[in-house]
Amino acid sequence: MTKPDSALRSVAVAALLIALGNIASRLVGFIREPTIAYFFARGVEVDAFQLAWTVPSTIYDLLIAGAVSAALVPIFSEYAEGERDEFWRLVSGVLSLALAALTALTALAVWHAPLLIAALAGPDQAELRTLATPLVRWLMPAVLLMGLSGLATAVLHAQQRFLLPAFTMVVFNLGMVLGVVLLHEQLGINSLAAGALLGALGQVALQLPGLRGVRLRLALGQPHPALKRILRLYAPVALGIAFSVVGTLIDRRLAAGFEAALSTMRYATTLIQLPLGLVASAVALAVLPTLARQSASADEMSFRATLAMGLKVVLLLILPATAGLAVLAEPIVALVFQRGAFSADDSAATAVALLLYLPGLPAAALDQVLIFAFYARKNTLTPNLIQGAAIGVYLLVALPLLWLSDLGFLALVLGNSAQWVGHALITYLLLTRSVPLEGLRLGEAMRKGLIASGIMALVVGALDWLGSELAPWAIVMLAGSVGASVYALLCVALRIEAFGFFVAAVRSRIAARSA
Repeated sequence: MTKPDSALRSVAVAALLIALGNIASRLVGFIREPTIAYFFARGVEVDAFQLAWTVPSTIYDLLIAGAVSAALVPIFSEYAEGERDEFWRLVSGVLSLALAALTALTALAVWHAPLLIAALAGPDQAELRTLATPLVRWLMPAVLLMGLSGLATAVLHAQQRFLLPAFTMVVFNLGMVLGVVLLHEQLGINSLAAGALLGALGQVALQLPGLRGVRLRLALGQPHPALKRILRLYAPVALGIAFSVVGTLIDRRLAAGFEAALSTMRYATTLIQLPLGLVASAVALAVLPTLARQSASADEMSFRATLAMGLKVVLLLILPATAGLAVLAEPIVALVFQRGAFSADDSAATAVALLLYLPGLPAAALDQVLIFAFYARKNTLTPNLIQGAAIGVYLLVALPLLWLSDLGFLALVLGNSAQWVGHALITYLLLTRSVPLEGLRLGEAMRKGLIASGIMALVVGALDWLGSELAPWAIVMLAGSVGASVYALLCVALRIEAFGFFVAAVRSRIAARSA
């Protein structure tokens, strides 16, 4: 087995482990969101929670989430292969700095919650502001725990340990479900915040067994030399997140002016996040450590091969997922959400929003792998400057549609789709200037994937039409299973490379387990 083949197989195995966690997480998420819909449906309460969640999630993204992939995993990966005391000294320094920053920002957010919500909701949304302000204060303690969990994930990924971090979102979603089910009568919508706190605590507890033998200590003295490298890598990420914050503020402010817009967008994006988590996140996280090592050793041939196969695997899985969601949008929404307070009208509105998000789904999936390729090459500036340009695309599409059409908040949904497509196109064009991907058959993978997905969509659409009198679960089960079988057969018939590689990786893993 050649060196590139060995690296690709390890990436495939890691992707499978992460995918298992993502599958479990999305399944529990599909319990969480319908549970929220069951008790609160669409409306001002869920809008308020979505608005309030913007504050802690922004702080977490700014300090932890963006740094994990862009800076921590690449640098930690280098030190994880060397002397252990030095590795743990670096981790201790990062932990001390991150906790200090998180604590300060948490305190400020709790103090200035009314001002933050006023900036997001606008002066005319009094009921929304009244509900969202206490939610911010409920949610902020969870940020400290989420930060600890994110740092633990970076440490474990750097050591090629993917299993426990893959299930952190499972625990978080379970906490949310428990909070809503057990406390909705006593706390109302604040039960979601209590569930978030419980879930964040569970994330930390889950990863503790993987950190046995850690040698952490509070680092208050001389900072580790690698800390400066991490901060240099992270600074452009902070710029990109700042662009995202501006975009989020605009999007939330505009959506807050439409009744039930934020909750409808939340439920629709829940269905978008399922394939993104199962496919794009799994492949991108699995590829990152390998790409970082190949880039550090200047092994350009292996880097190109790993990146190309990662993109092909994403195309293999995301194109049929997009086609299936488009054809079965309304029965899927009804199957997942339509019960309790969530009515058929709510399902119809959410299905329309889902359809308008779908054009951007393949682009968003490919974009994650492309961004991580930049991060693996220690270039965090370019993808985050692109974020600013992508927000420009959003504004160019969303604002004219908002002003000149009767689409209402759906104009913002189309703007988000355009933003994802624009970001992916710009990222691909800039990346291929330094990492040429000609000759690696990406165009062929795209063409064959579109053909197979298109034929599958016709079959699924016909089954949906023929079974229009069936219950949503029966339509989704029948059409989904037949569609998946048709797509697999088409992959074999068209000799789609990524399908053969993926099957071979699974067989290799099974054989290794058996041995």
